[in-house]
Amino acid sequence: MRHDTLVDAIGNTPSVRLRTDAPDGVEVYAKLELLNPYAMKDRVARRIILEARRTGALREGAPIVESSSGTMALGVALVGTYLGHPVHIVTDPRIDPVTLAKLEAMGCSVHIVEAMTAQGWQSARLERLADLMRDLPGAWWPQQYSNPDNPTAYRTLAAELLHDLGTVDVLVGSVGSGGSLCGTSAALLEHLPDLKVVGVDCVGSVLFGQPDLATRKQSGLGNSLHPDNIDYRLFDEVHWLSDDEAFDATKRLAREEKIFAGNTSGSVYRVLTHLAARAAPGTRLVGIMPDRGDRYAETVYRHEAAGPVATAPTEVPFGTTVHSWSCAVIPRRDRPVLFFVESNTTGTGMLALRTATRLGLAPVLLTKDPARYAGLEETGCPVVRCDTEDAAAVRAAADSASARRSVAGVTTTSDFYLVHAALLARSFRRPGHAPDTAALCRDKSLSRAVLSEAGVPQPAHVVVESGDGVAAAVARVGLPCVVKPADGSGSQDVRWCADEASALAQAASIFAATENVRGQKRAGKVLVEEFARGPEYSVEMFCTGGEAVCVGITERTTTALPYFVETGHLFPAVLPAAAEAELAESARHALEAIGFELGPAHVEVRLTPAGPVVIEVNGRLAGGMIPELVRAATGIDLLDQHLRAVTGRPLALGADRARHAGLRFLTVTDSGRLTAITGAAEAARVPGITSVVTTGSAGRTVCPPRDAYDRLGHVVAVGSTRQEVETALETATALIRVETTPAA
Repeated sequence: MRHDTLVDAIGNTPSVRLRTDAPDGVEVYAKLELLNPYAMKDRVARRIILEARRTGALREGAPIVESSSGTMALGVALVGTYLGHPVHIVTDPRIDPVTLAKLEAMGCSVHIVEAMTAQGWQSARLERLADLMRDLPGAWWPQQYSNPDNPTAYRTLAAELLHDLGTVDVLVGSVGSGGSLCGTSAALLEHLPDLKVVGVDCVGSVLFGQPDLATRKQSGLGNSLHPDNIDYRLFDEVHWLSDDEAFDATKRLAREEKIFAGNTSGSVYRVLTHLAARAAPGTRLVGIMPDRGDRYAETVYRHEAAGPVATAPTEVPFGTTVHSWSCAVIPRRDRPVLFFVESNTTGTGMLALRTATRLGLAPVLLTKDPARYAGLEETGCPVVRCDTEDAAAVRAAADSASARRSVAGVTTTSDFYLVHAALLARSFRRPGHAPDTAALCRDKSLSRAVLSEAGVPQPAHVVVESGDGVAAAVARVGLPCVVKPADGSGSQDVRWCADEASALAQAASIFAATENVRGQKRAGKVLVEEFARGPEYSVEMFCTGGEAVCVGITERTTTALPYFVETGHLFPAVLPAAAEAELAESARHALEAIGFELGPAHVEVRLTPAGPVVIEVNGRLAGGMIPELVRAATGIDLLDQHLRAVTGRPLALGADRARHAGLRFLTVTDSGRLTAITGAAEAARVPGITSVVTTGSAGRTVCPPRDAYDRLGHVVAVGSTRQEVETALETATALIRVETTPAA
């Protein structure tokens, strides 16, 4: 076949029938992607780079910077340098000499990080990449893990399979960035709806619910991160192989089929032959073989197994931690349903829907108003509209949506719907809070009474149900005081009051509002509380098996009085051991008092000179992206664990790293209309910054924060020390400019 350029030669790889043992009538093919000029990811590099040039994202002659330890590096080097771009590859010491030689021979600049961070090699590489992006004017980053052109590139692979084979019954592929198997299977499913998709991962990879092991030796598959390009809805089954099993299979592939390939191809071969041996006559199976074996000649092919190598997988429930060849069935159809009764709008709500899909569940959002949720459409989550204030209507909508599928659980990420979720979970006999416990978390006047009976230290307080009792409550509590609704959330309508007049005005404002921001009827009760002096913390707790585990303590900063809006977080808080123990014990005492027994709780505490006092008990995950800080600092994914808890799955609350993480919210100092938020890209390149998110749209009326809804985005940083995190946050936020004009 003639090609005008080397770039045109990418693709059109052969599908070769294998000689593996299989029942008569079973056909087994290998799609030899390793016969691309360098490897399978040549397809991705070509698609991503040509599309970036077409759109202008990559300018003529501009530098290309990518993080890769293998075939993506080679693909970017091939296409990038061929088209006249300087190419910089960030990698780590695990890069093999053959790949390094190829990259340097093509004229690439190769940057090898010296040591992994507590989050692994990929995190260390991304930090170096950020430095290069800052130092190289006009540099462009392909972002293979989140670039939608990654999976799109494999539509050509799917078309080749259809052309060559006509039909495929089972597709087996390795999973790393998620592009190849998800892109190919998504395209094939448009023509072959009964296709079975089998993913191959490695032991110690987080992609399919396993703990991260930085010691794993396999390359080309597995990950320490969750790439955006993995569509977990496409999989029917997943297999994990240990290093010994993968390397043994790679050598068997060469010996038995004469295909000298890398460990990703070997892993696919092991699973492919296992499935073929058990397939029904007439089944056609295809395995995608991504890479050649030359770069593994002195590693994989010289490796000796430390012990016996499994000859068949152990089938386990999805979510079970594995150590050797294991598999789990997660059928694409009829997955167990996890109902979300509404969601939060400013924190981890949409992320929770994606996490549920990653856990092999079918999330369904029950909501009165889908338009409330920015980013909902991108999650791909089915949405059922119903009156979520009507328990009977919610149950009827859930029955209809489940369509005879099993119901794995019911939950919510919103304070406002704790009781609603508890009632629906009880009606399905699924794990959840007792509705009475949920009501105590929801109504602070009720929880105050229960905590008082249990002797839990808390501010002096009075519950007022009409304006007539406010003055007496202020006199009893003393000034200054805090006036707030009994059923508020997100610091809404919470005010510090220096005198009786301001307390009366604030209480009157609360009583005048008959509905909250979700359109729910207000409780009609006001709390007048003593102002507890001292730094504010939140204790992140998780309850399981009758035990309340302290995952960590968050240091919180808030706006200047009279408001209490959170402006930033640091996790973990740096405290003396005695103070840390006191805070954790006060949270445990509070949860025990209200009968809280399952899942995450976010207990807000002030550390006064007399000791900790409990401000609020929130029966849910922390908001304000605190779960993401916990994950970055400790490796504990609280959102993942929360969904496991409400679906009755095993939990893993042990930390696997010790880092620091922090967040700053973006706000304005003067009221007006938002015209632009600039500098976000520059802020994202600051070393240590892992996320910059802006949520304000031009034309929106903005003001200094009075509640959580007045914030305009956030910046997240991760580092080895608290000082590293604070420095990164200070540097990044100084680069971001929130521009406004005076409101009419």
